[in-house]
Formats: sequence, structure tokens, C-alpha cells
Amino acid sequence: MNDTDALAAAFEDHRAHLRGVAYRLLGSMPDADDAVQEAWIRLTSADTSEVENLGGWLTTVVARVALTMLRSRRRRPEEMTGSDWPDAADAAVPEDEVVLADSVGLALLVVLDTLTPAERLAFVLHDLFAMPFTEVAAVLGRTPEAARQLASRGRRRIRGAPTPDRAADLARQREVATAFLAASRGGDLGALVAVLDEDVTLTADAFATPAGKPERRQGAQAVSRGALAAATRAGYSRLALVDGDVGVVFAPAGQLRVVLKLTVSEPRTITAIDVIGDPERLRRLRLAVLPE
Repeated sequence: MNDTDALAAAFEDHRAHLRGVAYRLLGSMPDADDAVQEAWIRLTSADTSEVENLGGWLTTVVARVALTMLRSRRRRPEEMTGSDWPDAADAAVPEDEVVLADSVGLALLVVLDTLTPAERLAFVLHDLFAMPFTEVAAVLGRTPEAARQLASRGRRRIRGAPTPDRAADLARQREVATAFLAASRGGDLGALVAVLDEDVTLTADAFATPAGKPERRQGAQAVSRGALAAATRAGYSRLALVDGDVGVVFAPAGQLRVVLKLTVSEPRTITAIDVIGDPERLRRLRLAVLPE
């Protein structure tokens, strides 16, 4: 085994851990894999002869890459990465992402998405992965005390969230949104009507309609027909957290075009759909793509 093979073998020993760190920091498996790949690239070009703890070194590299990605994401919230938006023929999400998302917990991902990049990094590295504050501070470029305060702020938000109730609420929303998207993709009118409240209302701004005019529909039949007309678009759409609730986003080639904000009732039907295409409104939304 040559030096490159040995380095690759050592890296593979840490890959699962690095992916776990990156996923909790970024909330997206494609982004997490990009961060891990960047860590490998940096490893192959670095002199690690004096590195005593390779796992710690790699974790620090992944954390720094993730921090840069988080900060860039906040500067351009309206943009989605192209890898998050596969072609229709490649729309399946890898099973390991679903498993990892379930292990992290949807409610936790929701709350993590409300933290600033620095708060998220400090909380995840220290509270979830037991990294000392001295090392967290080195990643952030701040003092250990500042890193401690950032983690504390993140911890208060996490603990202050009504996690059990919120998790149940999100699970209900996700179940309904999944059924709605599947019925839209399949052109199944009966399934669409079943998931919509009898008096459901749909509003769409002028940017989201073919006619370029605001539109309003009411009733399950009228809204279902509109959804069927957009079946092709549904094939390229994904479930996402939209301002903390489960909705649907359409972003061909990574360019965010349309967002559907859904209101889901306790009886598990959709009572309202807000179709957003206005770029200004899209920029104000907090979005996080969900594994299906």
C-alpha cells in the first residue's frame, strides 16, 4: 500500500463521522457530501506529518467549509444549489439521507435552520459532537468565551422549541404534502380531491401564473384541476420547509421559481395554498429542502 492508499483508507475511516457533522451543520446531504469532498481535497494537498489527531483535523476542515457555505447561503437565500434539484429521471433521494434525516429529527433540523451560522456551528460541534470550545473558537475565529456564548444561545433556542408537539405537527404536514405532491405528479384527480379540504382556497401572484395575472381558486375540484395542469412542474418539485412549515418548491436547474405554502388542518387536509413566484417574496422566505 502506497502513501496515497494509506491516506485514502484513513479518510474512509472518518467519512461517516464527517458526513454526520456536515449534515447537521448544513441540513442537506448534497451540501454535506460537497463539504466532505472538499476536506479530502485539502487533505491530499496538506502536510499532515505532524497531525496527531487526523479525525479532529478533518472535522475542523469540514466545519470551516460548512461555515463558509452557511454564510453564503444566508447572503443568497433565494438560490438553491443545483445538486439539490435532480432531473425527474434522478429524483429519488438516497436511502442513507432519509435514514440520517430521521436520526437527526425533523424538528431539530427546523430549529437549527433558525440559528445564525455561528450559533449553529457552535451548538452542533460542542453539544452534538463534544468538540471543546477552544477548537470551536478556532473554527469560528473567535475567543472560546464567545464560542461558549454562541452555543448557549443556540441551546436556549433548541430547548425553547416545543419539540414533541412540533415534531408531530411537522409529521402531519409532511404526510399531507407528500400525498399532494404524489397525486400532482401522477395526475390523479381523485387523490388530489381527497387530500384537499372541500373549501380549499388557492391564491397565486402574477409571477406564478401563465397569464401573468394574480389568480384565486376555491373548492377542491377547481384547485385539483389547477394542480393537474401543473403536473409537469410537480415532477421537478420537492418538499421543503417554508418558513418552518412543510411546503413545496420548484427550482429547475437550481433556480428557485415557485414556492407553494400549504396550510394543513388537523384532519389532514389542505385548507389553503399560497403560490409564490414574486422574486421579492421568494427572497424573504426561509427555505430548507427535505429528503423525500
